[in-house]
Amino acid sequence: MATSKVGRRKLIDKTLSAFGIVATVALFAIGGLAWWGYSFATGNVHDNLVEQKIYFPDAGSPGLTSLPAADQTQVAKYAGQQVLTGDQAKVFANNYIAVHLKEVAGGQTYAEVSGQALKDPTNAKLQGQANTLFKGETLRGLLLGDAYAFWTVGTIAKDAALVAFVAGSVMAVLTLLGFWHLSRL
Repeated sequence: MATSKVGRRKLIDKTLSAFGIVATVALFAIGGLAWWGYSFATGNVHDNLVEQKIYFPDAGSPGLTSLPAADQTQVAKYAGQQVLTGDQAKVFANNYIAVHLKEVAGGQTYAEVSGQALKDPTNAKLQGQANTLFKGETLRGLLLGDAYAFWTVGTIAKDAALVAFVAGSVMAVLTLLGFWHLSRL
C-alpha cells in the first residue's frame, strides 16, 4: 500500500514538474515578446519625435510665462527640452498647443471655424483661423494619438514583460523544487 502512494506521488510530482517547465518557458517567451513590444513602440515614438524637432519653450521665455499657471507648471518641467517621449508629447499637446489653439478663434475648434470659413470664403480672418486651427489640431492629435498613445502601450508592455519575467523566475524555482522533491521520493 505504501508503494502505491509513493508511485502516485511520483506521478503527480513528475506531471507538475513537467508542467512547470512548460509554464516557465511560456512565461519567459511572453516576457520576451512583451519586452520587444515595449522596445518597438517606445523606440519608434522616440525616433519619430527626434525627426520632428519639437522643443518646449525655454524657462522664463514669453512662450512659457504667458501660459495659465496650471499649464505653465506642466510645461516648465520640460523647459527648453526637445519632445522625445510620450509623456512629453502629452504635455506639449495638452498644456502648450491646446492653450494656444483656444486663443485663435475664441475657443472654437477647427470643425466650427471651417464651417464658417466655407460659408464666407472671402473672409481672410476666418480662412487664417481655419488654417491655423487645422495645423494645430493635427499636430496635437498626432502627438496624443500616435506619440502618447503608443508610448503608453509600450509602457504597459514593459510592465507586462517584467511581471512575466518575475512569474517565470518563480515558476522556475518551483519547478526545480519539484524535481528536487521528486528525487527524494
